[in-house]
Amino acid sequence: MPHKKFSLEIESDPNNLLTVEEFVNYFAREIGIKEEKISGLILSVTEATTNAIIHGNKKNTGKKVKIDVSTEGHTLKITVKDEGIGFDPSLIPDPTKPENLLKDSGRGLYLMKVYMDDIKFNITPDGTETILVLNY
Repeated sequence: MPHKKFSLEIESDPNNLLTVEEFVNYFAREIGIKEEKISGLILSVTEATTNAIIHGNKKNTGKKVKIDVSTEGHTLKITVKDEGIGFDPSLIPDPTKPENLLKDSGRGLYLMKVYMDDIKFNITPDGTETILVLNY
């Protein structure tokens, strides 16, 4: 199966999340991801992008979020990169603990872990990368 690559760059504005959803829907269908996996994929990528916009770039529209997508065999790799200073994933509260169940935020990482086969964070000098991996 040939490698495929897709890329999208947006300003750090939550209004751009609809564009991200359309982008994910497009490449998911283009590479033949099964219908039942697409909604979880869209949710995961938009959550990663939301984190990049709000937490990474602090909604600074002068900063960009770049989404790079590549396939290798039946593995899909999506990198969502912001221009922020990074964070420690171990400090994010567990949303399944009783004291966190009613909180508005904090579910994004949990949902990404549910729907993706792997999730990694790469803190670089010029931004944080959230790397999502899905076997399809």
